[in-house]
Amino acid sequence: MKIFRTVKEYKKYFNTIQKNKIIGFVPTMGALHNGHLSLLKKSLQKCDITGISIFVNPLQFAPDDDIEQYPRQEKKDIKICEELDVDFAFIPKINEMYPEKILTMIVVSNLQDNLCGEKRKGHFNGVTTVVAKLFNIIQPNFAFFGLKDFQQYIIIKKMVKDLIFPIEIIGCEIIRERNGLAMSSRNRYLTKEEREIAPNINKALRFGIELIKEQKLTAGKIIENIRTKYLKEIKIDYLNIYDQDTLIPLEKDKIPSGKIAIAGAFFIGKARLIDNMRISL
Repeated sequence: MKIFRTVKEYKKYFNTIQKNKIIGFVPTMGALHNGHLSLLKKSLQKCDITGISIFVNPLQFAPDDDIEQYPRQEKKDIKICEELDVDFAFIPKINEMYPEKILTMIVVSNLQDNLCGEKRKGHFNGVTTVVAKLFNIIQPNFAFFGLKDFQQYIIIKKMVKDLIFPIEIIGCEIIRERNGLAMSSRNRYLTKEEREIAPNINKALRFGIELIKEQKLTAGKIIENIRTKYLKEIKIDYLNIYDQDTLIPLEKDKIPSGKIAIAGAFFIGKARLIDNMRISL
């Protein structure tokens, strides 16, 4: 596997690629787990060349976030990619991606107003800006994103459509641990006791989906039921039923219909975990 630390190094490599080769790309912040691996495997199946980026992006962290505490395991990540036969990894330093103070940001309006965007102001501006930079550097034909970050996936798809990037965004299903917990780099923060509680997030969402299918309860009542049954021991950052396309929460007195997602963010110990389940009625 080829490793590139600078844009110049990658561009030199890119110029050697035959023009008919299909490039697949998986942007990450490292600390790879089986969820990331599933994205890479999808790319390896679909594309001639598969690449990954590993970059902890400061633009998407709030001033009070401790970016230095974000898990990093570069040597292990490289070994994982090599074992999968990934073709290249782009692993830049911060000053390579942001050689001077950045004055240009990409903002996808409206779609970032709810879910994580409501709680983490400016987060998705940092995400879209770095992803656009990575797309311009790598120039992939396909980019693969996990649907655990459903809001991110919708926002990136809209950015690509609006800015006419010649890239197809592929959403890949959530990879879960045996107990149903969505795989995340932040799961490593959980203690043994907290790991026993964490699967209740998935149980709550699955219960919510079953209630939605029955078409009897309003959105507000469904959320109330799953909070009471499964989430008493878990601090909820947000939890709601949303339209899949607009990411607008359903009115509490409406019975859910159409393409919807039940999604939330939850604090267990020092870990903030997100998860969602989607259904089309």
